[in-house]
Amino acid sequence: QVQLVESGGGLVQAGDSLRLSCAASGRTFNMYFVGWFRQAPGKEREFVAGVRRSGSSTEYADSLKGRFTISSDNTKNTVYLQMNSLKPEDTAVYYCAGGSSGYIGTRQSEYAYWGQGTQVTVSS
Repeated sequence: QVQLVESGGGLVQAGDSLRLSCAASGRTFNMYFVGWFRQAPGKEREFVAGVRRSGSSTEYADSLKGRFTISSDNTKNTVYLQMNSLKPEDTAVYYCAGGSSGYIGTRQSEYAYWGQGTQVTVSS
């Protein structure tokens, strides 16, 4: 089994930055990529960004390119999501997820492992 634990969420003001962490443990040898999703109140969960655990490639939601950066530190078995210039519409629960296919998935169905989520609230 794989366990994913998110941390780093909180309450910030518009324009601030925040870095989320996703720590992986357990049988991670077949987890080839990690993604971040978010779900705002009353909305569907959406893809934010993904990265191969080797760090060799990344994928972003078009609307978030330039503000969010995903990275992977294999020595710590941790994936980070750096979020800059935060906006109130970024308010959501952010979930970390892991997948095993040969490409970075952008759909929830492509991820087998999920964390419990961390709340990010951006005030105006």
